[in-house]
Amino acid sequence: MKLTHKHTLAASYLGYITQAVVNNLTPLLFVVFETSLGISIGRISLLITVNFGVQMLVDLLSAKWINVIGTRRAIVAAHAFAAAGLVALGVLPYRTADPYVGVLCAVCLCAVGGGITEVLISPIVEALPSEDKAGSMSLLHAFYCWGHVGVVVLSTLYFALAGTGRWALLPVLWAVLPLCNMVLFARVPLCTLAGDEHHTPLRALLKSKMIWLFLLMMVCAGASEQGMSQWASLFAETGLKVPKAMGDLLGPCAFAVMMGLSRTLYGIWGARISLKRCMAASCLLCVAGYAAAVFAPWPLLSLAGCALCGFSVGILWPGTFSLSMVHCPEGGTAMFALFALAGDVGCALGPGVVGAVSGMAGGALKAGLLAACAFPVLLLLAVSRLRRRPKGEQ
Repeated sequence: MKLTHKHTLAASYLGYITQAVVNNLTPLLFVVFETSLGISIGRISLLITVNFGVQMLVDLLSAKWINVIGTRRAIVAAHAFAAAGLVALGVLPYRTADPYVGVLCAVCLCAVGGGITEVLISPIVEALPSEDKAGSMSLLHAFYCWGHVGVVVLSTLYFALAGTGRWALLPVLWAVLPLCNMVLFARVPLCTLAGDEHHTPLRALLKSKMIWLFLLMMVCAGASEQGMSQWASLFAETGLKVPKAMGDLLGPCAFAVMMGLSRTLYGIWGARISLKRCMAASCLLCVAGYAAAVFAPWPLLSLAGCALCGFSVGILWPGTFSLSMVHCPEGGTAMFALFALAGDVGCALGPGVVGAVSGMAGGALKAGLLAACAFPVLLLLAVSRLRRRPKGEQ
């Protein structure tokens, strides 16, 4: 059977679902690591830092080396790393003297796969022939959200049927997805971005003022998203006084559903809407969501504010990617690598600001969430700058 660009798009969708698996499966096993493997909470928390740190390092290295390696080789390798990491997660903890070393090695392998995937999937889709680039990009990123929801729901169902005692089989079963998609990416047709044809030097990219503006936008997009998402479970638990399992469903899972919904809707109807106006409106809606979470007099209304944030931030990350290709068409894959790095910095910065401000306010989480309003406001100002950009300005 001859494979077409439709198969490339399908592989890209599965690629983002794979990334959702490697990013969100391990946190679901934290309780198992503590109870079954005897790993302390302090060592478990370090896994999060290592995961983000390795992904940022991969983003940085990709900006320089991805064009040398080649897109196909790199994306196939990404899925190989992801599959190896998932298998290792189920096997290594029982094959090493210290189970934590096995878990740490598995997390690093998954992070390498996730980092390369994050860098490459968006430019692969951007390079495909399409009349609605922004809609395709938004729909692509929606699959990460639906993948996140799927990981939570299917893994919860697995534990309900098999029990936590057989947890080690779960990541091995999930490894089937990247293994199958690795074979698909080895065969599907791939297109080339303009910047990759000319091998735009990294130094030349960093001299562009417009690139720095988009880097700021990516930081703010990541911070706006994760500033609420990472704290949504605790916010639901403390506000509604519900158990952790229910807090996860009402908090981060609901946030991911709303974010996926907004990306899917824009992917379907985005061609009828100005992307810049949509992003500006989303920034204002995001501020309104944060404000509702902070100032609403009833807990359920505050939780609705969390959900509103999820819906509003959906377009910010993929929308920034799409706008960058309009204003900086020669950036190529190296530019997407820089944006992935900036986005990951924002994903770490947003929750960090919320936590730091909350700590200074005596543990008042709402104070931290109020401070996070600065990120969508900065993003709104950056989008407004794009709207006033004279023709020909770089």
